Amino acid sequence: MLARTHSFRKISLRLALVVSFLSGGFANAAPVYGYKVVATYPHSTDSYTEGFFYLDGIFYESVGINGRSAVMAVALETGRVLQRHDLPSEYFGEGIVDWGPNVYQWTWKSHVCFIYDRFSLRPVRQFAYTGEGWGMTRTTKELITSDGSATLRFRDPRTFQETRHILVKDGSKIISQLNELEFIKGDIYANVWHSDMVARISPQDGHVIAWIDLTGLLPSDQRIDAESVLNGIAYDSQHDRIFVTGKRWPAVFEIEVVRRTRESHSYELPVSRKRTH
Repeated sequence: MLARTHSFRKISLRLALVVSFLSGGFANAAPVYGYKVVATYPHSTDSYTEGFFYLDGIFYESVGINGRSAVMAVALETGRVLQRHDLPSEYFGEGIVDWGPNVYQWTWKSHVCFIYDRFSLRPVRQFAYTGEGWGMTRTTKELITSDGSATLRFRDPRTFQETRHILVKDGSKIISQLNELEFIKGDIYANVWHSDMVARISPQDGHVIAWIDLTGLLPSDQRIDAESVLNGIAYDSQHDRIFVTGKRWPAVFEIEVVRRTRESHSYELPVSRKRTH
């Protein structure tokens, strides 16, 4: 009887450890997907991409760096700049989004969001806000913005005031350094700064639904410097196409998200770091 009791206790302990592992480990981690390149399009290596979206055959792009910041309309097939509006040198251009006949572009630390006429890129008005400006996208009713933290903020497009926010987590792990954003089929896609990972996020509660690992998309020997990181997601809803690019990358890649041949939950994200530019 003593032997049976001891054996039962050992089995119970093992089961408890397995349950504990699953509840806090891989069972709660979001799946990681890979990619397939469908097509490649030209992109200027002068463009320090901070904001990116697609509409009616055109890429709209916000480029950063003080003294070089601008908002542009770029032809998809050729990479030719169709229109460009340069920002004064005190502004560092960040995320952009379309809203009706306008384009919104906000700035990193200047607390100014510019609104342009989408067809001429002529400034029409501006908003003020607190905190840093990083990425921006939208639903049919709200703007969604990132500030480099793990928090995504939803804003009223008419006033730019915050209406609610979500904290982004994968299981119990808080995911910070969220940067350029895109809204695709009801979910938020976010670049994680200084990584090759894109998080697919629930707009309801902020949990990471899945990861897309874009490692190897642009080899390191084709990147101009350490800041030439993945940063730019655009979606063509009419033809169901996803485009990605990076800061000073020579190409925009149209990709298809695919399952890996072996399911993997492992991924590495950069250690949180203070942005200097």
